Amino acid sequence: MSSTGESIFTGGKLLDDDATPIINAGATSGYHYLVVEGHSRCRGSICSRIFIIGGQHWFIYYYPHADGGLITLQLCLLEGSVDPVKAQFEFTFVEEKDKKELARSRIHGEIFEFRGRYDHHKKVLKREVSEKYVKDDCFIIRCDVVVVGEPPSMQENFTELLLSGLGTDIVFGVGGETFAAHRCVLAARSAVFRALLFSPMKEGTPSTTSVVQIDDMDAAVFKAMLGFMYGDSLPDENEGVLMQHLFVAADRYDLPLLRARCEEMLCKHIGVSTAATILVLADQHGCDKLKTACYGFLGCPANLKAVVQTEGFEHLQRSCPHLMKDIILRMLP
Repeated sequence: MSSTGESIFTGGKLLDDDATPIINAGATSGYHYLVVEGHSRCRGSICSRIFIIGGQHWFIYYYPHADGGLITLQLCLLEGSVDPVKAQFEFTFVEEKDKKELARSRIHGEIFEFRGRYDHHKKVLKREVSEKYVKDDCFIIRCDVVVVGEPPSMQENFTELLLSGLGTDIVFGVGGETFAAHRCVLAARSAVFRALLFSPMKEGTPSTTSVVQIDDMDAAVFKAMLGFMYGDSLPDENEGVLMQHLFVAADRYDLPLLRARCEEMLCKHIGVSTAATILVLADQHGCDKLKTACYGFLGCPANLKAVVQTEGFEHLQRSCPHLMKDIILRMLP
């Protein structure tokens, strides 16, 4: 854990209160000391300086004269966020000799959620617990905080595994580049890869020395497909062209989730330069949703007039003449 320093109260006033510096632990865990001098003269609540742990701004409230012989300590979140901030915390009365302690064992126990501005959680202690630590009318409270993040998802774990290169047992050669991967992951995601890598064929023999050649595919397309199989998001650049090639690759390697994602993105990138090409692609791969989106774009006379001038439309006429009939029929009243 990292120290965020200390807040010192003396004479009922916080030292350096005018400057009130924000102290940053620079980590997801840390601790802060609240030092109170002249404890017997304290009549009201005490608030520490602001300190940062886990990227969040915190401060401590101490109520020394609660009813029933109890004292109350609160850990407060200064600013809220969209999602609740989850944290574990612990208040401990310490002696002077413990003040220089650099770290404490990991906090165990309940995880608290802090929602919104000034949200807080408290710990209530009997006064007798604190009084034995008061020496020369002074005491020290240490507050340990661990901000708990969401555990990584399985997709994030697989993506990290791919990027690290650990445990790879198959190498692909695509477009003059090589890509290392894990055959079990590919087999789990694709029936085509399962047949390719776990069969009596040469590629099915576990070996990192042989390279499986993938023809008729660009290296950038294979890289994006491989990343998607490991849970990575699709690249944003060159979406129109790249998504068309990925759409074909998804069909080739039986990746329905990738196919659906490409279809969704292609529907958003139908334009004058792409409408005819995407329509041919949708027809060849039996994608009715994508065809309907193309027909919707071509249903506008101005759009159709512009598309007719493109090379993609000439390709459509040559390779899929039946689509011309559909376009004409849809243009009729």
